[in-house]
Amino acid sequence: MSQRENRIDRLFADRTRKRFIPFLTVGDPSLEATFQLAHGLVEAGADLLELGVPYSDPLADGPTIQRASQRALANGVTIKDALELVERLRQSGMETPLVLFTYINPVLQYGIDRLFADLAAKGADGIVIPDLPVEENAPAVKAATAHGLHVISLVAPTSEERVRTIGEQATGFLYCVSSLGVTGARASLSEDLADFLQRVRSSTKAPTAVGFGISTPEQVKAVAPHTDGIIVGSAIVMEIERQRELLADPDRVEEGVERIKTFVHQLTSALQ
Repeated sequence: MSQRENRIDRLFADRTRKRFIPFLTVGDPSLEATFQLAHGLVEAGADLLELGVPYSDPLADGPTIQRASQRALANGVTIKDALELVERLRQSGMETPLVLFTYINPVLQYGIDRLFADLAAKGADGIVIPDLPVEENAPAVKAATAHGLHVISLVAPTSEERVRTIGEQATGFLYCVSSLGVTGARASLSEDLADFLQRVRSSTKAPTAVGFGISTPEQVKAVAPHTDGIIVGSAIVMEIERQRELLADPDRVEEGVERIKTFVHQLTSALQ
């Protein structure tokens, strides 16, 4: 895939529509369930999927996603399984942009050049590495660019200068962290969020998407005017946790997926 054909770029070419980006932990409760959930989320209105690679020391993840990672790790799920899931989704006809979410240690263990070559070959469009600071991302960005992929940068509430530095080099979309701290559903969002998002948008040509803490249709509706995309992770992972008995049962997995779709549809409907 050449850079001009990257699905993320195609998606955000139309800025008039707000995009919904859900997060799934690969392998929770099983790889088969993740495959079916991915299709279910697209049917429920997802525009781009963020696929989390389970990791034993997830610095940016709160308790909900940590538990999901532990369950997936107990199943023996690795970054290689995540890549094979991407390939299987593409082989099944999915054209939705797919982004891997992982940490720098698994990337280095796998090999930067090898990983980006495999990401492109399997059909991924980009990667989020939350513990890779912008000052140290040049090797990853170089490898990604060579394969037509995006390294998705994160920006949190910080100084004007740092927001500008991150914004100027962002490609694909700029992942805006709604509040300091780890991921997790929150009862309320920061009163300063709209101001922060305005600062970010004025610093970058890249589309923006907001994550960390957005968990209800009301929050989706409140944040949408200030961004191009909404990222929801922990709230969906928590719902998967509630339905994991159904999702882990081959005879009832479709019932579990339908329940997740109903939950997600309430969130995507808030963007209409």
